[in-house]
Amino acid sequence: MKPSSNKELDVESGKFDSEREKLIPSARPVQKNNQAFLSGLSYCLSSCSMILVNKYVLSSYDFNAGISLMLYQNFISVFIVSMLSTLGVISTEALTRKLIKAWLPVNVIFVGMLITSMFSLRYINVAMVTVLKNVTNVITAVGEMYLVSKHHDNRVWVALFLMIISAISGGFTDLSFHAVGYTWQLINCFLTASYSLTLRRVMETAKLVTKSGNLNEFSMVLLNNTLSLPLGLVLIYVFNEVDYLTTTPLLRQPTFWLVMTLSGLLGLAISFTSMWFLHQTSATTYSLVGSLNKIPLSIAGIFLFKVPTSLENSASILIGLVAGVFFARAKVQERSQS
Repeated sequence: MKPSSNKELDVESGKFDSEREKLIPSARPVQKNNQAFLSGLSYCLSSCSMILVNKYVLSSYDFNAGISLMLYQNFISVFIVSMLSTLGVISTEALTRKLIKAWLPVNVIFVGMLITSMFSLRYINVAMVTVLKNVTNVITAVGEMYLVSKHHDNRVWVALFLMIISAISGGFTDLSFHAVGYTWQLINCFLTASYSLTLRRVMETAKLVTKSGNLNEFSMVLLNNTLSLPLGLVLIYVFNEVDYLTTTPLLRQPTFWLVMTLSGLLGLAISFTSMWFLHQTSATTYSLVGSLNKIPLSIAGIFLFKVPTSLENSASILIGLVAGVFFARAKVQERSQS
């Protein structure tokens, strides 16, 4: 087993860069530029659309059942991935008792990460959610220092410092500031960082109990979403969403179900398009595009939902977005030097 410090983990998706590189054959014919562009565009569109549609469901429809929305989205993912696996289109590992036992701890964090994201998105505008997510990078970087003795160069710390300044100033200048939403988002940052740091160990353990000795991304999607279903059902009762679901008129609107289903399909589309994009390009390009993708997402969120803003708040958001790109570039240079 290779030391975990030799691997890089993407904060947003919780996937190893080394695992990504395995998806890209070392000797392959040169891909057409339009394939790389089309796959990258598909990934960006699905990623942005997922967040915007979730925001629309939770805020514009005023749907007060974020756990139920997560549960429905995960059910769609399980259904489609299972169907594709049965038809032989994709391959997935069998969900054995040993595999489930090994994966369950990280799945609990995964569910908490999704739920807190839903709760925060209900109260905070998309642009500020994007900026506040940068706090995850800071927590992860500190966690790596203490857990795996990983040292970061000065460029990384400069980017992280800019992220902190952007998040603090953004909160102070946010005209639609909501304390509950910010609290949920900060919890989400800690859970997302914990997911990234925990996944490093759990993936290695899970591989040892699979029949193939490997765990592809389709299997991880199936594992996470399948195990989240019973846990989600329990949380629906804990947070008393059942009474709300039985009384809300939204569930009797076909258009609402259409939007809900669209959000689930977009969530699964992110997994597929990210794999397609990685087949056409490198993990480095993927990371940079992911950071650049936050810029149009933030702008779209402000205009589509008519978010009240100020010059100071816009500047804070811009600093956070630029810091995200700078962080991605610094990490790329850090890897190349190591």
